[in-house]
Amino acid sequence: MRLDVVNPRTGEADYSIEPLDGAAVGRLAATLRRGQAGWGACPPEARAEALRALAGAMERHKAALTDALAADTGRAAISRIEVDAMTKTLLRWADSAPAIIARAQVKDQPTGIPSITTSTRLVPYALVGVISPWNFPLTLALIDAIPALAAGCAVVIKPSEVTPRFIRPLMAAIAEVPELAAVLALIEGDGATGAALIEHVDFVAFTGSVATGRKVGEAAARAFIPASLELGGKDPMIVLASADPEKAADTALRASVLNTGQACQSIERIYVARAIAGPFLEALVRKAGQARLNYPDIHVGDIGPFIFARQAQIVQAQIDEAVAKGARLLAGGQVEVLGGGYYLRPTVLVDVTPDMAIMTEESFGPVLPVTPFDTVDEAVEQANSGIFGLSAAVLAGSAAEAEAVAVRLNAGGVSINDGSLTGLVWEAEKSSFGKSGLGPSRMGESGLLRFFRKQAIIRQSGNALPLAAYSEEALGG
Repeated sequence: MRLDVVNPRTGEADYSIEPLDGAAVGRLAATLRRGQAGWGACPPEARAEALRALAGAMERHKAALTDALAADTGRAAISRIEVDAMTKTLLRWADSAPAIIARAQVKDQPTGIPSITTSTRLVPYALVGVISPWNFPLTLALIDAIPALAAGCAVVIKPSEVTPRFIRPLMAAIAEVPELAAVLALIEGDGATGAALIEHVDFVAFTGSVATGRKVGEAAARAFIPASLELGGKDPMIVLASADPEKAADTALRASVLNTGQACQSIERIYVARAIAGPFLEALVRKAGQARLNYPDIHVGDIGPFIFARQAQIVQAQIDEAVAKGARLLAGGQVEVLGGGYYLRPTVLVDVTPDMAIMTEESFGPVLPVTPFDTVDEAVEQANSGIFGLSAAVLAGSAAEAEAVAVRLNAGGVSINDGSLTGLVWEAEKSSFGKSGLGPSRMGESGLLRFFRKQAIIRQSGNALPLAAYSEEALGG
């Protein structure tokens, strides 16, 4: 059965995929497992060289990858950024992974018993399954796969059926690196393909919604394998009275509407000190009105189309419900259909209340609900409300003032005097709070080390004790 794929700029189905069934997924998994035996036995430095070779191959296929991503997502510049960022990610892990692995494999450690020492071996999971979403197709397909490969795992990736066009040019690049082609594959498929994948792997890394993440976690539990779940967010920004309203509006707008708000680290709630709420809102509405739709020329403008038409409907329903309950629109607010694509200008809402979906459910669109606050305690309480705890931001006149508030927030990563910085840096490990995820951090050294099991080698250099040493008499019974 073939699945049609819709172009987000035209609304036309101009591409198709053929999902793999469970039997085909099983056969592919068996092939990758055979390849992993040799790959996992390679020195980390040899695996690093293969990653460098893939970076070179992706550079040679850059035009095809970029064109495919642009068709998948309806955006041009960010598609180029994705390809460049992933080649750099390959090189970064190639440079850092061998040393991280060496540090983690501790040897000849003493214990409380003088004659016994221990060493720690890192044993990679044989086959890692990656299930990735549609908002950053290449980035989120590879962000888990690359460190898993550096660890010595084989990897099979099932990208979203909404944005699958990049799969074929990426596989063409992988084919130029034979040692990786034996242990890395991407498959076309839908939700049923992803469900079948979980049955054949030893570790699953999933990025997506809480609802689907729950299903993945339950399936992983039934399969008795670990799951790394990177889920949604409803990220708050707190703007303190000492912040510059004009600069704060610039930061809030960019952090909320970049990539049409289709990023888990997008700011989706803004709490601003009442003392500067007036000038902040004036600046925010003005700047929102100046943002240009990326239509009709894909190479011009600021706000691209929704990648997934269904998401446009979800966002519009949230806006309509908020207005029906008393919220006021100061900018935007209506999805426009242009050339078959769905667009929404930056939407600023005030008079929002906690019972509105726009304040509690992930929007994934260019929407900025703004709430004034009177005390910092009030702002923190509102920012910490809800089920999510992915990331947050605090803007203030000084970094120290902002950080004093940041440490009170239930969020895995907090940007100080900026927004959405978790999408730009990889070095800082962070946990997902609430229902924003489960499992070790994909950032920092943990992003690599989570793909290993630890085996303790315990050495006895003295005489092993006989049973008599544990007799009642010997133990003073």
